[in-house]
Amino acid sequence: MLEASAILKSGLYEYKVYATLGDCSPDVCAEVYMDLTYRTQWDRYLRDISEKPFEGRTVIHWEVKFPFPMANRDYVFIRERKDMELEGKKIYVILAKSVNTSKFPEKTGIVRVKNYKQCVAFESDGKKGSKVFMSYFDDPGGKVPSWLVNWGTKTGVPNFLIDMEKACHSYRKR
Repeated sequence: MLEASAILKSGLYEYKVYATLGDCSPDVCAEVYMDLTYRTQWDRYLRDISEKPFEGRTVIHWEVKFPFPMANRDYVFIRERKDMELEGKKIYVILAKSVNTSKFPEKTGIVRVKNYKQCVAFESDGKKGSKVFMSYFDDPGGKVPSWLVNWGTKTGVPNFLIDMEKACHSYRKR
């Protein structure tokens, strides 16, 4: 199930995703989500990814493919994973937020997303799968046509979750 929250004052959307990945354990989901090398193999929207040290942490740069005639977007962000326990349940939380750094200069023809934040949580569904919660916001810059926003909510995010589920199945076999 995918739900878009109310439009923010900026006219942009913050998305909330609730889903179940049928037979992917939460720990594997978290590992797959964090493994940048593996991500290049399964994320069809990812064009390029790299990372560098930044203020005692790791800053990540990735470029995302946008459909023609839109320009690709790139993101520079930090993220962290926290494994928590709440009422006897293990929950894997991944937080990401854009940062401003000269480590990755902007490139001509690619739009830099300067305002991005994401929270993802995985917990057991009580069987052999995972409940997934994702809250996501970015300001993609420029004018994004409504057809692309609709595509993202109806097709892009569900396809991403399908791809991630397949990636989880293959992860341990590598």
